[in-house]
Amino acid sequence: MKLIIISGLSGSGKTVALHTLEDEGFYCVDNFPLGLLSNFTDHIYNQQIHIYNEVAIGIDARSGENDLKRFNKIIKTIKNKKNIEVEVVYFHAEINELIKRFSDTRRRHPLTKKGIPLAEAIDIERNLLMPISQDADLCLDTTHTNVHQLRALVKDRIISRPNQELSILIQSFGFKHNTPTDSDFVFDVRCLPNPHWEPALRPLTGQDPEVQAFFESQDDVADMYNHIRDFMEHWIPKFAEQSRYYLTVSIGCTGGQHRSVYIAERLNSYFHSKFPGVSLRHREMIEENKS
Repeated sequence: MKLIIISGLSGSGKTVALHTLEDEGFYCVDNFPLGLLSNFTDHIYNQQIHIYNEVAIGIDARSGENDLKRFNKIIKTIKNKKNIEVEVVYFHAEINELIKRFSDTRRRHPLTKKGIPLAEAIDIERNLLMPISQDADLCLDTTHTNVHQLRALVKDRIISRPNQELSILIQSFGFKHNTPTDSDFVFDVRCLPNPHWEPALRPLTGQDPEVQAFFESQDDVADMYNHIRDFMEHWIPKFAEQSRYYLTVSIGCTGGQHRSVYIAERLNSYFHSKFPGVSLRHREMIEENKS
């Protein structure tokens, strides 16, 4: 049986993730009391019904401080049970984006009681959920992710991951839009020649042949790609040996349109044939150009 724990800050996309998993055949339960999780897994495991082969449970701060502090112990107890594979996925976003989402939807934060301001409620929630975030197999920052992109991300990283295989995300981003906090490795390629200063190339991206030809004529670009590729090729198997489920490699340039996109595309092409769980994301590019 596979059990996925979905947790994180309110407004960060937990419900979207659970709905996506449910659409893909998972048996899902939201807002589940953490203190009952061990008994629940015993019950569904003993049912031996096909519908319970893949289960996703949503857990939030309303489980209470005492049970949340015991999160690691509870998960270890469940993992020790026969044939139960447990993954913990934690969603979060920048506070300004969370406040905007609550304002746009006019929903109430679950911890805004007795006149507690929204920003304070988010901070309280973040502290309560810290034991989960620290033990998560995968942390997803959804600050720059809309609903459609989040669904695609859940499918690529969680649902499509081969059993017991490492899921590798290679993503490009722009430093001017902040560094993604869910990265295991961040490579800065801002030292490379920038097509932004070429008027004919400025409106294009690293996916366009003209920009690719520009980079292919630059020795520094080839050196940077080779060094990152060799680093990843050496260390990815080490992560896999440690039973890691997820690895996120982020490539950053200034705007996330040219240099980082080109390097990410090449890395994806190289590693896609070597590892079964490789996916590609260009964070700053418009949705129809995302891979």
